[in-house]
Amino acid sequence: MRKSGFHILRVGIAITFLWIGVLILKDPAGWSGYIQPWAANLIPVPLIEVMIVTAFFDIAVGVLLLIDMFTWIASLAALFHIATVLIVSGINQVTIRDVGLFAASLALFADTVPSNLIPKFLKPKVS
Repeated sequence: MRKSGFHILRVGIAITFLWIGVLILKDPAGWSGYIQPWAANLIPVPLIEVMIVTAFFDIAVGVLLLIDMFTWIASLAALFHIATVLIVSGINQVTIRDVGLFAASLALFADTVPSNLIPKFLKPKVS
């Protein structure tokens, strides 16, 4: 990825995660409404507490991406988080945002993952 494109993508995702984190902190109960009932029943703590933790997680990911520190770890965390969100929230009015964030996080991860880790995941199995 060209350097300017990398920074635009990184900062754009960072701002999105920071903004969502702040919005969740302002209304955790409202955001907990996006969790499907089947998923809510699996969570052993109150949904508002889960949403507050999620908000701080989003803010942490956003900060790491914004300051360009541990970018591959932050983008990997974003990937797993957004995948979880897509699974537990179902298809609704924010799904397209999550699909875009997933794709952007995947692109950022692919561009920043240390090259010495790639062979560990792509190593062919020996019979």
